[in-house]
Amino acid sequence: MTHFTKSITSGYTPKRIAIKLKAKGEQFVLQGHPWLFSDNITKINDDAKSGDLAIIFGKNKNKVIGLGLYDRNSPIRIKMLHSGNTAVTINATFFNTKIEEAFAKRETLLLTNTNSYRLLFGENDGFPGLIADVYATVLVVKVYSEIWIPYLESILNSLQAVSRVETIVIRLSRSMEQSKLHNLENGEVVYGVLENEVVKFVEHDVNFSANVIKGHKTGYFLDHRANRKQVGELSNGKTVLDVFSYAGGFSVHALANGAKEVTSLDISKQALQMAFQNGKLNSYSGKHITIADDAFVAMKAMIKNKQTFDVVVIDPPSFAKQQSEIELAKKKYAQLAQLGIKLTAKKGLLVLASCSSRVLAQSFFDINTQVLNESSRTSECILKTHHDSDHPIGFTEGAYLKCAYYRFDI
Repeated sequence: MTHFTKSITSGYTPKRIAIKLKAKGEQFVLQGHPWLFSDNITKINDDAKSGDLAIIFGKNKNKVIGLGLYDRNSPIRIKMLHSGNTAVTINATFFNTKIEEAFAKRETLLLTNTNSYRLLFGENDGFPGLIADVYATVLVVKVYSEIWIPYLESILNSLQAVSRVETIVIRLSRSMEQSKLHNLENGEVVYGVLENEVVKFVEHDVNFSANVIKGHKTGYFLDHRANRKQVGELSNGKTVLDVFSYAGGFSVHALANGAKEVTSLDISKQALQMAFQNGKLNSYSGKHITIADDAFVAMKAMIKNKQTFDVVVIDPPSFAKQQSEIELAKKKYAQLAQLGIKLTAKKGLLVLASCSSRVLAQSFFDINTQVLNESSRTSECILKTHHDSDHPIGFTEGAYLKCAYYRFDI
């Protein structure tokens, strides 16, 4: 049993509550979708609290068709744990089995020289609203929903046993920081000791670091790992531009693989400092330039100065966090592709990525194709990629990452 540095129990014992759904909601459950919105529910207990176990009954003969956790403060009112009429008990053993299954999916990745990986990918691994990332011997668990508080201690026990980490850090979403249902603090170390909030780790032979207390999400973006390796291998002897570089994922792989010159462009000076430091964790002979500026502004200035690069990587943050932003997001992707074409040298490589789940992969690839076809240059799409193996996709909305590599003929 893991010895935590503080008590992380909620003091609340979840109840079992009966749920009846509208026909559409029932369809979602039967299809194995992990979310049930409040407008799918027809009947529920008045005193239901976040973390209560929702027993979902079908309309036919009152059969149980699924189990989930009730989330009082979210429009996604029930986060599903189990669909179908097979009898299961939601307890520590149930969660432990799910965690062991998740770990098994990552074992091939861990046979490479890599000690950073996503152990739990939310809904896709059966843990809606919960993320667990490992950086060497440190596990960072990000909690997005109150539903997990009553179960957190047993889940952390299992995560520690499976990953064999020495330290566990809890990160909280903004809504969780304001919740009164727990006594946790964002960035709190609940198991072991954290000597330094900047933790060093290895990704396919390349050294990196992540700030597990102050960095975005859990400290780093692990989903692009395979693309970073790929770009690195294609960068030997080349000049590289890494747009929206953040902590320098693509930049550092390029440098470590013998790039002649790498330019990291990001609006955050702090992120660029980390990118530079991450570069220094490896031996390289190329030149590393950092530019702190708005990406669109800086790219236009580079075009004006007739600058080009052998490899251009454009990996922006999500442009469509809600439905109303989709059309604007598509316009921004088109703009970035246009700028990228002008910045890519003759016979160069342009890598375009999107992490907006609301812009579907086919739509993103179609935007790129249209922009490339409208340009005066001929190119070929040599590769299309999605998430790395530690980001398995369990439902449509889980597939947010898409990336394409375009090689120019002239």
